[in-house]
Amino acid sequence: MKRSLFVLSAAAAATFAALHGTAFAQATSGVIRIGEINSYKAQPAFLEPYKKGWELAQDEINRTGGVNGKKLETLFRDDNATPGDAVRAAEELVAREKVALIAGTFLSNVGLAVGDFAKQRKVMFIASEPLSDKVTWGNGNAYTYRLRPSTYMQTTMLVPEAAKLAKKRWGIVYPNYEYGQSAANSFKKLLIAAQPAGGVEFIEQATPLGKIDAGAVAQALLDAKVDAIFNVTFGTDLQKFVREGNTRGLFKDRPVVSLLSGEPEYLDPLKDETPAGWWVTGYPWADLNTAEHKAFRDAYQAKYKDYPRAGSVVGYATMKSVAAMLKKANSTDVAKMQAAMKNLPVDTPFGKITWRAQDNQSTLGAYVGRLAQKDGKGVMTGWRYVDGKDVMPTDEEVKRLRPAQ
Repeated sequence: MKRSLFVLSAAAAATFAALHGTAFAQATSGVIRIGEINSYKAQPAFLEPYKKGWELAQDEINRTGGVNGKKLETLFRDDNATPGDAVRAAEELVAREKVALIAGTFLSNVGLAVGDFAKQRKVMFIASEPLSDKVTWGNGNAYTYRLRPSTYMQTTMLVPEAAKLAKKRWGIVYPNYEYGQSAANSFKKLLIAAQPAGGVEFIEQATPLGKIDAGAVAQALLDAKVDAIFNVTFGTDLQKFVREGNTRGLFKDRPVVSLLSGEPEYLDPLKDETPAGWWVTGYPWADLNTAEHKAFRDAYQAKYKDYPRAGSVVGYATMKSVAAMLKKANSTDVAKMQAAMKNLPVDTPFGKITWRAQDNQSTLGAYVGRLAQKDGKGVMTGWRYVDGKDVMPTDEEVKRLRPAQ
């Protein structure tokens, strides 16, 4: 009789596990597993520091007892910078590895694909890096959250400086995929609103990601006699564009406003080619001495014998957000995790942020300043922090932008 009862109870447990999947697996284990998907091979400059930041946070959390008595474990997957591979990785992590949630992604088109997967499969997805406005607004859904300030938010940080220039003819250089298109559209819309009296014109140069013909782009802008430039390129595309622009005198007496160019991953390789005076968003890691940032920087340098990049902060803050949410939810049930994310406060190296209930967007901000050279290296000067909450659309606009839930 005892054996029969054991068999019945085991069968009942198996049935329960099949019906409740991830929640059951996580509840009966001493570990909470997280699936992380990113373009590690394609974007190492940002994502190697990102992974280090993530693992630093996870180590800190686990060293102090984990979350609700459980250790955190992350299963990392490379998406090969393609939406299809990212979705296949997400499916494998959810169906086979039984992760509690998925996180990550870098490229905006990849992030949107994983966000759609999360919606279809009713799985939590915390997007760390993809910047397209669609992630939390146009294609936003109840299962997708985003840490970093979007293209709209970061462009809003820069447009006041662009408007002060009172230039009419703007050249726009951007990688021709979702992130670049989103940034270009936000800049045009916001600058027109900020500078209606004088009017503005836009000459666009859309380039293949990672394959910019920088000489042709620089010459086209010179031929078009643009008055100022809005740049959205990053990585090796940025390096090539800066080199050709410097060589051809494109930036001489021609102001530039640029997304992300003050982030050390993209600024450091420019070295003595760094163009002075550009207005940028970025991360002045060496000069940022708030208590929370100093603690993070010291811990990062002690562990890795290297300085943090913007990616390091993003990875660290994403992992801290995951842990804060799990602690508040005290469960890996999706509905409870969703409830825990509503207006969730999280401490980050940039200070406290909130995950907004109205659009699943965090209030993490960015630093705005100008580029200069110091000892043959590029630096940000005159920088200030812009809180993400101050560059959001209104609640009324958010309701219009997001599809009905």
